[in-house]
Amino acid sequence: MEESTIGKKNETARSCTCCERKKSRDEREYRDLMNRLSRIEGQVRGLKGMVESDVYCVDILTQVSAVTAALNSFNKVLLANHIRTCVAEDIRDGKAGVVEELVTTLQKLMK
Repeated sequence: MEESTIGKKNETARSCTCCERKKSRDEREYRDLMNRLSRIEGQVRGLKGMVESDVYCVDILTQVSAVTAALNSFNKVLLANHIRTCVAEDIRDGKAGVVEELVTTLQKLMK
């Protein structure tokens, strides 16, 4: 994502630096994903502060578990949105390769 679009909704589709594919998200989906990421970012900063403050290992591990759960929740929401929009649209358009891409993605997520 370009730096100029960080922190605000860009009405055009965002592009990833690794490929040419883009995804246009409605305002509600965008806001939900950004809120989740902001909370996760805050949790990670909290972890850093805990390490800097010499907090007891078990307490840090407990917070790491919370961050992991938040990331997993983010993945579930993003994946559900992806299936409902991108995958469904590609199947309607006859792009059979999207199913293999989804299977590969799911295999990566289930490691």
